[in-house]
Amino acid sequence: MPSPAERYASFQGRRSSPILHEFSSGYSFGLDDYQVRACAALEAGRAVLVAAPTGAGKTVVGEFAIHLALASGLKCFYTTPIKALSNQKFHDLVERYGPERIGLLTGDTTINGEAPVVVMTTEVLRNMLYAGSSTLQGLGYVVMDEVHYLADRFRGAVWEEVIIHLPESVTVVALSATVSNAEEFGAWLETVRGDTEVIVEEHRPIPLYQHVMAGPRVLDLFVDDRTVNPELIRLARDEERIVRGRADRGRGRGRGSRSARTPWRSEVIARLQQDDLLPCIYFLFSRAGCDEAVQQCLEAGLRLTTPEERREIRETVLAATRHIPDDDLLALGFPTWLEALERGLAAHHAGLLPAFKEVIESLFQQGLVKAVFATETLALGINMPARSVVLERLVKWNGETHVDLTPGEYTQLTGRAGRRGIDVEGHAVVLWQAGLNPMSLAGLASTRTYPLRSSFQPSYNMAVNLVDRLGYHAAREVLETSFAQFQADRAVVGLATEMRRLEEAAEGYRQSMTCHLGDFTEYAHLRQELSTREKGASRAGAAIRRDSAVATWSTLAPGDVVVIPTGKRAGPVVILDGPKTRASGVTPMVLTAEGQVRRLSQADVASAVEPIARLRVPKAFAAKDARARRDLASALREATKNMDLRAQRASAGSVEDPAIADLRAALRRHPCHGCSDREAHARWAERLHRTERHLEEISRKVEGRTNTIARRFDRVCEVLADLGYLSNARDSAEVTATGRMLQRLYTESDLLTAQALSAGILTDLNPIDLAAVCSCLVYESRRADDDTPAVRPPTAACAKAITSLADLWEDVRQVEVRHRLEPSRRPDPGFAPALHRWASGGTLLQVLGMGEMTAGDIVRCTRQVIDLLGQIADALPSGDPVAVRAREAITLIDRGVVAL
Repeated sequence: MPSPAERYASFQGRRSSPILHEFSSGYSFGLDDYQVRACAALEAGRAVLVAAPTGAGKTVVGEFAIHLALASGLKCFYTTPIKALSNQKFHDLVERYGPERIGLLTGDTTINGEAPVVVMTTEVLRNMLYAGSSTLQGLGYVVMDEVHYLADRFRGAVWEEVIIHLPESVTVVALSATVSNAEEFGAWLETVRGDTEVIVEEHRPIPLYQHVMAGPRVLDLFVDDRTVNPELIRLARDEERIVRGRADRGRGRGRGSRSARTPWRSEVIARLQQDDLLPCIYFLFSRAGCDEAVQQCLEAGLRLTTPEERREIRETVLAATRHIPDDDLLALGFPTWLEALERGLAAHHAGLLPAFKEVIESLFQQGLVKAVFATETLALGINMPARSVVLERLVKWNGETHVDLTPGEYTQLTGRAGRRGIDVEGHAVVLWQAGLNPMSLAGLASTRTYPLRSSFQPSYNMAVNLVDRLGYHAAREVLETSFAQFQADRAVVGLATEMRRLEEAAEGYRQSMTCHLGDFTEYAHLRQELSTREKGASRAGAAIRRDSAVATWSTLAPGDVVVIPTGKRAGPVVILDGPKTRASGVTPMVLTAEGQVRRLSQADVASAVEPIARLRVPKAFAAKDARARRDLASALREATKNMDLRAQRASAGSVEDPAIADLRAALRRHPCHGCSDREAHARWAERLHRTERHLEEISRKVEGRTNTIARRFDRVCEVLADLGYLSNARDSAEVTATGRMLQRLYTESDLLTAQALSAGILTDLNPIDLAAVCSCLVYESRRADDDTPAVRPPTAACAKAITSLADLWEDVRQVEVRHRLEPSRRPDPGFAPALHRWASGGTLLQVLGMGEMTAGDIVRCTRQVIDLLGQIADALPSGDPVAVRAREAITLIDRGVVAL
């Protein structure tokens, strides 16, 4: 029975937040304190920001917003960063509220779009706001799940656009992972959305224990809350001695080689099964690595399921894939995939067919799949908690290089461990690797938060939409309310404080350098100017000597005798090869007075030379002929025996600056030159000079961070005006007819797409060719440019359009560079042949055989092309031939596994 105090608290709660009391009674567990505070703030009419660890239950606050909307007859939009998370949330809410009250909008899927509660990707809501969609009418709440995603440099700006442009009457519910600057983000939300409650919860409802697996042993990372396990430190020292020993013996490959203590993947899973730590998510940062891990476990004979579970898995899989043609299933390796699932094993990454990923997620949530090898994309939002999480390495490939995991990434990944309501604790296991530093790992595991940094930048599409809706000046002012500018302005406050400190220090230095004989500031200025002149003269002399050296050495002919002025080979040599036989940058071949034939180094030819004699070098001179070398060397010694070679070795001299002599004279004439404390004063003057330079740097930073977003907007508008999308770039800017077309193009390549339509590049293409060429605007190869093989366009029409598209991109790039903007992404034709085959009716097996793309890549890229084709059709008049063919192209490619 509740105590009197608990009964009174319950009564107070019912009286102050009656809707919350009704809502919480529908849960089988009591709400945590932070959930109650966040929901109470919502019921009181305030916006909320909830920052809490993964698995802490912050989505309850979003569900309360839905409850409030339904109770008050308003709409609620629930936004997520990815379609998979939207789909999952849609199914969860349908189960809770029924299909008639829940809708789904993801760009490719529309289900009950006018329902009172609609789940959607954030991009869909952004597009609605710019289009002034009627669906926005009656909107009362917007839940922004995974709002920390606004830090994403590719898509993060969308979150800020939505927050800025939502009507004032809409209450925002922002749900974030734990970030260290939640208060800063909340302060910005309050600035743009009004009264906002910031709720920060750092406590994990399920405690997380950290381990390291070294060989067959699973060791605790900490022996108490702060102390790193000394056994791990000892292992690291032993490992270091082994590595050094191998290096000393010349047998090791260094720190990158595999450690004998690194367990095999199958051994890890077997040990976790033995310790009752399954199900687990095993994070690898490689798609191929995930697939290989499953295969290794199969070959090791691992079987993690019971016969009953295997039957249930097979029934679930067959039911979920019955719509996929048998030939496609065969092309996808279905038998091996099903065998792995039946054994409780799966890989999860972006290269998988979406239908396959959904099956894996469902089976994992049901506890039927016990071990999933996954890339980090699984850590974003998808509801797949596990009892344990394994990290094979603490480095990942970021698309350009291998980088260490950040504390935020480590927290996001390991946050999956521990299922609320099922597990009493979660476990994070890091595998031992050569070079593992237990102290560094402890730092990662102890840092629970990371800062949220805005990635907001005005795009071309955003600019034309804002100018059309608000006008140029009002649009500029709106952009200055972005979180990016808010953070920049706060940084300026810190820089201003630093400037004041430096200015005080500078004033102290001025007083300390005061001289009774005269103006030491003036004297110090003369010294500084003299030093600058002397350094400049030295650099100029070096440049002239370098240029002179290149000129003289490049013209030497066979038989010319020159003197190498410095270095190991200093002395006379005779040139053996002519200028035409030496490629650009290749140094001459020479014979020394000792009879050695060698090609000179760059250091040997660093100084200018003049021929001091000429010798006859036979045309058939053979460097390997010892007698020929001796004869020519003897002639060289004879020709130079009476010469003063030291004079020939003298440097070319330095560039003289007449002003240097004048400055030296002025320095000697200055009264302060005779001061006994002159050098002490000079040291204070040097400190003052450094401080003033530092002040100039900070001043430039302040100037650079003030109105940064608005200045970029100005440049974007200048590009748009140059290309005819705005009537001009400033005061009275208006959106032109082509600009209205750009307003409907939300792709990353928005400007290039609009340019292609305006230039007629897509006009004469049939639907199949149109789809192939449009793929160039959305596809981006996963390999570096240098590693990407040349692509042969599928038809002559495609080849012509792709070439024109590349030329158009170059034209746009030049305009962007002129206006100091980073160039737009180059079109990539890598997917065009495969999509052309698919649009022509090819099978999945045929398309997979055309390159290295996986089924998941093909489906994802094809859906992106479908999205772009739909935007093109919407941007053009309904009867426009390109619009008609774009819709026909969608019909051709939206089939089979793509349409599932």
